[in-house]
Amino acid sequence: MNETRRTKWALPHVGSAQRDAVSRARGWARLALVLLAGCVAVVMAGAGSGGWLILFIGFVLLALAGAGVWWMLAHRGGARLLGGTLAVTAPVAVLVLYATSGLWPVAVGALGLWAGALASARAALRSVRRPKGTHGRKTPPPRRPVLIMNVRSGGGKVVKHGLVERAEALGAKVVLLGTDGVHTDPEAEARRAVAEGADLLGVAGGDGTQALVAAVAAEHGLPFLVIAAGTRNHFAMDLGLDRTDPTLSLDALTNGVELRVDLGDVAGRAFVNTVSFGAYAEIVQSPDYRDAKAATALDHLPDLLQGEAGPTLDVRTDDLHVHAPQALLVSNNAYARADPLGGGRRPRLDAGVLGVIGVRVEGAAQAAELALLGERAGSITSVTSRRVVVEADRPRIAVAVDGEALELATPVVCTVRPAALRVRVPRHRPGATYAPPTVDWRRIFRLALGHPDHRSIKESYDV
Repeated sequence: MNETRRTKWALPHVGSAQRDAVSRARGWARLALVLLAGCVAVVMAGAGSGGWLILFIGFVLLALAGAGVWWMLAHRGGARLLGGTLAVTAPVAVLVLYATSGLWPVAVGALGLWAGALASARAALRSVRRPKGTHGRKTPPPRRPVLIMNVRSGGGKVVKHGLVERAEALGAKVVLLGTDGVHTDPEAEARRAVAEGADLLGVAGGDGTQALVAAVAAEHGLPFLVIAAGTRNHFAMDLGLDRTDPTLSLDALTNGVELRVDLGDVAGRAFVNTVSFGAYAEIVQSPDYRDAKAATALDHLPDLLQGEAGPTLDVRTDDLHVHAPQALLVSNNAYARADPLGGGRRPRLDAGVLGVIGVRVEGAAQAAELALLGERAGSITSVTSRRVVVEADRPRIAVAVDGEALELATPVVCTVRPAALRVRVPRHRPGATYAPPTVDWRRIFRLALGHPDHRSIKESYDV
C-alpha cells in the first residue's frame, strides 16, 4: 500500500527541480494552515463574554456597506443618499466598534494572520501551478514594416516619446492617424499597406485600433507589432511589454521573437481583449460618457440594474446557460480572477478559449454577499468556453468591443480563433505581472497532506 502511494505521487515524469517545486508548495501550504489555525485561535480566545456579539455586529456592518453600495447604484433620490451614507459610515463604524470595545487587538491580530494565511496559500498554488508560458520563436527582422500611429492615443504618447522618428530610424514606414481632426480608418490603412508590400503591421494606439489592424495582419498571415501607446494597454500588458516606455516596443523590429496568440471574434469582428454586454455596454453608448464617466454611470445604472432599461440577455456557453445577467464580459482567453470589471490580467493568450464572467445582483442581500465573498459570491458566474451565444429580447443590442461602443444584431456569437495572430515582441521585455490565483482551501489541505491533485501536477508541468 505504501509502495503504491509513493509511486502515485513520486512524479517520475518530472525532474528534481519540479519535485522541489512541489516540496516548496507543500511547505507553503502547511504554513498557510498554521496561520489559519492561529487566526481562528485568536478570534476564539479574544472573543470572551460579549465578544462574539461584537464580532458578529462587525460582519453585519460590513454586509450593510455592500447593501449600501447596491442602494446607491440601483436607486435615485433618498435611497441613493442612504446607500452612499451606509457604504461610507458602516466600515468606519466597524473600526469604532472594535476600538471602543477593546477588541481591536483581536481584530488586528486576526486580520494579520488571515492575510498571512492567504499570502502563504497563494505562494503554495503559485509554486505548484506555474502557468504555461507563450513561447517565442526566432524569425528574421521585417524588411518593409508599416506602423500605424494614433497621435491622440494615450494623451499624445506618440509625440511625447518621439515614436515616429525612432520608428523611421529603424526603417519603418509610419502612417499617422488623428493629425487633422478627420477620422481615418485604421483598417483601410492596414489593407493599403499590405497591398503596397508591407511584411509587418504595427499599431501605436488603443486596444480598439490594435484589434482592427491585428485582424488584417491575421488575415494575410503577417506578423503584428504592438506599441504600448494607448491609455491602458491591456493587450500590451498581457504580452509582457513595458507599458511605461513605448519606445522599447520598437526593439522588436531589430531584436525580436514571434509569438502565436489567439484572436477573439464577435459577429465577424476581431477583438484582442474583451467584449462587454449589459450595463457597461449600454453606458458607454452615451455621448457624455467620455467626459463624465462617473456621473453618466450613476445616471444610467438605476434603470439598467432594475431591469427598466436595456435588453434582457440570455447567454449560452459550451456547458452553461446564464439567464438575464446585468453585465457580461467575454474575453479573449480567461482572466486569472473573476473580476467583472476586467481589471485583472490573463496568464495565457494562447489557450484557445474565451473567458466568460456574468454578474447578476438582484437586491441588497446579494450585494451584501458579494461584499463579503467577492468572486465566490453566487451572483458571479465564471466559466471558459469556445463559443458564446448572446440572445436578447431586442433585434439589436449595445456591445463594447475592446472599449469601442457598437450596436450588433442578435443573436451575437463570440468565438475564438486559436493561434490566429503572429505577434512580434522584443526579445528582452519585462514579462507579464503575476496574477495571484484564487485560493482553493481544499487544494491547500491536499498539498499540506502531501497529496497534490492531478490538476495541480498537469498545470505545473505540462509546459
